[in-house]
Amino acid sequence: MQKNKNRVLFGSLKIMMAVALLAGISIVCGKVLAIPGGDVMRFSFENLPILLAGMAFGPVVGCVTGVVADLLGCLMVGYTVNPLVTAGAAAIGLLGGLLFWLFKKAPCFLRVGLTVFLAHLVGSVVIKTFGLAQFYAIPFLTLMAWRGLNYLIVGALEFVLLFVLFRSKAFTDQLNKLKR
Repeated sequence: MQKNKNRVLFGSLKIMMAVALLAGISIVCGKVLAIPGGDVMRFSFENLPILLAGMAFGPVVGCVTGVVADLLGCLMVGYTVNPLVTAGAAAIGLLGGLLFWLFKKAPCFLRVGLTVFLAHLVGSVVIKTFGLAQFYAIPFLTLMAWRGLNYLIVGALEFVLLFVLFRSKAFTDQLNKLKR
């Protein structure tokens, strides 16, 4: 029985429900509560729950959370699904989990900071920007400059929230309890 349990993607029904909740929060933050800035710019915290899923439950679960949140969010709001933007969301969750694990010996401040910065750099600033530039026929470097500035602000705020969470003994105790 233990052998089969290790093959399950989410590990338990509790984790699956937590991830579904995080995907739902991402949809609300990214599609409902977002502050629009034209067709290709949005100020939102849609990546915060995706990063949290990856950091808390690992890279594969973070990747799945990003894909589910992006696809369901687009379908619910009526956006056209852009596979490159979905790949960017997947990369944020994947890198969130992978980098958080790779930097496990670093102090919490550095661990969370590098994870958030690098996941956003690759997923939001490079991959998603490339997908949006192709879709809307906007020069990539121009769009990248604006989105880079946007994610410096959003990423800094997300870093503060995630750092406070992962420094909290109550949060990490509940997270460990959930994973058991």
